[in-house]
Amino acid sequence: MKPGTVAGPIGAGPTAAGVAGSCALGAWTAFGVLSMVVVGHDGVPLSPDRGLLAWSVGHRPDTAVAFARGLTATGTGVIAYALAVLAGIIAGRTLRQRTLAVALCLACLGVGQSLRYTVMSLVARPRPPLTDWQTHASGWSFPSGHTTTAALTAGLLIIAVRMRGPRGGSLFVLVVAVWGALVGLTRVYLGVHWFTDVVGGWLFALGWLGVCLCAAARVRLRQPAPGTPSPNPQRGTTAETGPPPTRPDTAHERTLTGRERTHTAQERTDSGHEREEHRAPNDPGRGGRSRPA
Repeated sequence: MKPGTVAGPIGAGPTAAGVAGSCALGAWTAFGVLSMVVVGHDGVPLSPDRGLLAWSVGHRPDTAVAFARGLTATGTGVIAYALAVLAGIIAGRTLRQRTLAVALCLACLGVGQSLRYTVMSLVARPRPPLTDWQTHASGWSFPSGHTTTAALTAGLLIIAVRMRGPRGGSLFVLVVAVWGALVGLTRVYLGVHWFTDVVGGWLFALGWLGVCLCAAARVRLRQPAPGTPSPNPQRGTTAETGPPPTRPDTAHERTLTGRERTHTAQERTDSGHEREEHRAPNDPGRGGRSRPA
């Protein structure tokens, strides 16, 4: 494994963190600009808002309205959180990884909804006229809650599928992306949101997903990859390198040392014999006293 890359269900390498950070920065910038435009107009609908709402009111057959109501109901409540759990299960490979991934997906969705509600309360944009509504709605208008929730859920599912197999699941990804976009459009079609509310929800969801993915990738980068050698407290060695290698000439040196010692001992023995030979004639203990001739 190359340095700087990680393995696991949550996050990828530094490339994923950089891409996610760039997407988050671009989405938040666009969302900030759109929010300032909405606030600068005191919540008054812009030109695209009026045109799309007028078209929706003029094209509402019963079948289309029923389909839009059923589809818009999937963008909130239990269904969204169930899909977030599914995303966590898809992302993980082991039980521990899936548990962690499910917790992160639920946290991403829950915190994202809370932040969206805070922004909605601060902007306080009125909804379209009540006479144009074809479903129930509550709260302020910008950004759209159903749109944000559906986009977050769709994004989590797409990320999970791509993490399991970057080249697989293209049809599933396409279906999920279309579902997330259609939920937002049904809010305009049913007359409970302006089109810029839906665009704001898409941008908010994209920015928040980028923040979560970037944070997860950076956390994974700080953790050692599987198989990385850990320091060994004994003798400063590592688990991978093991003890210091034996010098190739150690055995040869030991042989030479033994020979030198044997040679030294032999020299000492020879020297002792020579001293005894020189000392023997004059040794009173062996030859006695010498008599004159």
